[in-house]
Amino acid sequence: MPAYHSTFPVDPQADRMVGNVVLLPLRTNFRGPAYQANSDYDIIDECLDLFRANSFFKNFEIKSPADRALIYGILFVNECLSQLRPNTSYNEALKLLTNVALNDFSIPGTPGFPLNNVYSVPVQSHSEMDLLKTYIQQFRQELASRLLERLYRDSQEKPSKFWLAFTRRRFMNKSL
Repeated sequence: MPAYHSTFPVDPQADRMVGNVVLLPLRTNFRGPAYQANSDYDIIDECLDLFRANSFFKNFEIKSPADRALIYGILFVNECLSQLRPNTSYNEALKLLTNVALNDFSIPGTPGFPLNNVYSVPVQSHSEMDLLKTYIQQFRQELASRLLERLYRDSQEKPSKFWLAFTRRRFMNKSL
């Protein structure tokens, strides 16, 4: 059974590309370079919807540039879940995941990035590296925020056990 891929069509001429990463529109209130999404469903929702299904796969064939954003999103959700415990309250989780989203992180092409073989280095200029870094930071903030909404949908006292069950799973045997 193959893994689930991104359904977002990418036109390299129309969409902004940095290296081989596409900067997809986001439905977000966080500041950053992403355009506002025209629909209610964006790449963040897709990452959250496909996280549990794709976390069982060790291999993932990239079929479009949007799949690279999906891979990063799934790995970031896994990192966020690994920070939480079954008794973490919503307020504690909000602080933890905000720190995880804003902490210093490596981007494609920099030492320490676990998937340098999947992502190409943005070689055009230093401004492209800055654009990618700010986009990924905005992506991480919005993803952490929406993950919290799903984790604490039923109770503000403890996260959903159906999400925390995936903390030990490693998508593609990688972690950020």
